[in-house]
Amino acid sequence: MKLAIVGVGQAGGKILDRLLEYDATRNTGFVGHAVAVNSATTDLDGLTHVPERDRLLVGSAIVNGHGTGTDPEVGERCVREELSEIESVVGRATTSHTDAFLVIAGLGGGTGSGGAPIVAERLGEIYAEPVYGLGILPSEDESGIYSRNAADSLQRFVAATNNVLLFDNGAAKSAGETLSGGYADINQEIATRFGTLFSAGEIDALGDDVAESVVDSSEIINTLGERGLTSIGYASEQLPQAERGGGGGLLSRFLGGDDEPEFASSGDATNRITSLTRRATLGQLTLPCERSSTSRALVIVSGPPDALNRKGIDAARRWLEETTECRAVRAGDYPLADEDRVAVLVVLSGVTDVPRIERLQQQAADSEAEAEAREATSEEKTRDLLEYDEE
Repeated sequence: MKLAIVGVGQAGGKILDRLLEYDATRNTGFVGHAVAVNSATTDLDGLTHVPERDRLLVGSAIVNGHGTGTDPEVGERCVREELSEIESVVGRATTSHTDAFLVIAGLGGGTGSGGAPIVAERLGEIYAEPVYGLGILPSEDESGIYSRNAADSLQRFVAATNNVLLFDNGAAKSAGETLSGGYADINQEIATRFGTLFSAGEIDALGDDVAESVVDSSEIINTLGERGLTSIGYASEQLPQAERGGGGGLLSRFLGGDDEPEFASSGDATNRITSLTRRATLGQLTLPCERSSTSRALVIVSGPPDALNRKGIDAARRWLEETTECRAVRAGDYPLADEDRVAVLVVLSGVTDVPRIERLQQQAADSEAEAEAREATSEEKTRDLLEYDEE
C-alpha cells in the first residue's frame, strides 16, 4: 500500500518519524510521501527522518512558533491559516500511485486535536482516495482537559475520515517507566503495528517469496470500510522457539494482566499461527473493545516462508470469525525471507462497543461540568474579594 502521510502536532510528527524509520529499515516502501505539520518550532526541529522541506510550521502569526498550549481552538486556527500551504506540500509529491492518505495526531493536545480533523477533511474534499486517521488517546489519569480535547477531536476526526485507527495511550503508564521512555516505546510499537499493516503485500519487500494469499491495498481498504473505528492486535514469536515471556512486544506488558490468557506454542506451524492470533485478539489490542461488535476483520501472518502454513491461516480466520461473530473476515500471508519471527496482525474494523471511549466521554463531561462550576465560584469569590465599603 502506498500512503501519503501527514503528522499533525507533536505526537503526530514523532509517530510519522518512526514510521519513516520503519519503512527505511525494512525497505518496504509504503510511505510514498510524508509531511509534518506543527505550531511549535522545537517539535519540528526534533524530527530526524522527515525531510526538512516537508516540515511545515503553522500559525506563526498566532503563537510565534511556541505551540498552542493544549488549546485545540488555537490549533485549528493555526492549521486553517496555512491550509493552502499544507495542500501544496502534500500535493507536490502525491501521485496516481497513492492508495490512501493517513493523518496522524495525538487527540488530547492542541495542534493535533484541533488541526488533524481540518487536514483530513480538506484531503477528502480534494482527493478521491480514502483518508484514514491514526489517533492517539490520552491516558485516563491525565488531567481532564486532555479528555475534553480528545472526546471533541475524536468526534470530528471520525466525521472527517473514512476510518480512524485508535491507539490507547493509557498503556504507557502501566509499564512503570518514565513518561518520556514510555512514550518512546509506545511510538515504536505503533510504528511496528501500522507499518506491518500498510507494508503487507509489498512486492519489493517480498522478493522471490510471493504470498499464497496476497494482502494488497484493496483488501486493507475493504476491511477498513467507510467510517468507524479500528483496533489493531499484534503478537509475535521468535523461531525456532518462542522467547521466554515473549509474544506481543510492549503491549503484552502494557495491556496484559490477569485477564490475558496464556497460550502454549508448539513447533507446529498451524498451532503457532492460531495461538498468536488468539494472543493478538484477546490481550493485545491497541483499543480494547467488545470483539462481537466488529463489522469487518483481517488477519495477516508474516514471517519466513517455511513457517507460514495455509492450514494455520485458514484456522486463524475461522477462529476469528467465531470470536467476533463476523463473517467479513479476510486473511493472508506476508512472507519475509530474512525474518526470524512469526507475527500475526489482527485488524478489527467498525467496532462499536468500546468501554474506553465511553469512559473518555464521561471524563470529558465531568471535567466540563467541574470547570464551569469552578469558573462560577471563582467569579463570585473574586467579586467578594474586591468589593469594599467606601465609608
